[in-house]
Amino acid sequence: MKLEEFLEYANDGKTIHFPSEAQELCDELLLEATRIKMKLNCEYHTKEEIQQIMAELTGQDVNETLNLIPPFHTDCGKNIHIGENVFINSNCTMQDQGGIYIGDDVLIGHNVCLLTLNHDFDIEKRAELHPSSVHIENKAWIGSNATILPGVTIGEGAIVAAGAVVTKDVEAKTIVGGVPAKFIKKIE
Repeated sequence: MKLEEFLEYANDGKTIHFPSEAQELCDELLLEATRIKMKLNCEYHTKEEIQQIMAELTGQDVNETLNLIPPFHTDCGKNIHIGENVFINSNCTMQDQGGIYIGDDVLIGHNVCLLTLNHDFDIEKRAELHPSSVHIENKAWIGSNATILPGVTIGEGAIVAAGAVVTKDVEAKTIVGGVPAKFIKKIE
């Protein structure tokens, strides 16, 4: 399976069976991402060098407004899509096989996890993966140690409080927090 086929397959939310060509490609992408992450995370880099390494990791151009503070973690990298003026603080993890879409002017705090895969509930099929994309819309702020689960959209201008576990979509211009995250208030 080629990368483009895999991305289309995963972005359509199709199950990644174990074993399968898609799962084998996941393993290959993990090894490539690990090699690139080691380069990013294990020595000092300028902002421009970080952007170049992120372009290698994602396989796409990364704009010069990206500000990322390593370390950074991913187990794929090829399905991360980053807008303009995005700040990603240290120790962020993006499990991106299902697609992560980050809009413009987004702030992502320390230790945030953006997750796009679930395992099958059936014990006999537990190794199978179900991809579902995460969308962070423009001007959203994800607080430190927050976890965004597969299939969730964070609305424009929304705030996810530190430590929240977001299991459902967050409306635009609202604040959510807690485990699981619940509505706190509207932003005026």
